[in-house]
Amino acid sequence: MQTQQQTGQTQTQPQIKGPEMNDRDRLNDILAMEKYMSQSYGIAVNEASNDTLFQTQMSILSDIHQCQRDLFNLMHSKGWYKMDQANTQQITQAAQKFTNYQTQFPYQ
Repeated sequence: MQTQQQTGQTQTQPQIKGPEMNDRDRLNDILAMEKYMSQSYGIAVNEASNDTLFQTQMSILSDIHQCQRDLFNLMHSKGWYKMDQANTQQITQAAQKFTNYQTQFPYQ
């Protein structure tokens, strides 16, 4: 068996990610926070006690949604947020499923 010194080749071992945060980790953390804030402001908007408060919270919620979308687009462009591409049959099945749900609504 030859050693690395005898062959003159060096083999690189796969690097295991350490505990430090990288850019992907940071963006994942920020995106999770934006999702949490979106849920929280959604509840706050529904419970707003006056119109001024409601409008202020709606403005903030809109900003949060835009920030969340920008983060998603950035992560997706870097390949850090991957999604499976649906085929036509999957889309048709999902559309039919939700169309059937409409018949269950008490109002039309």
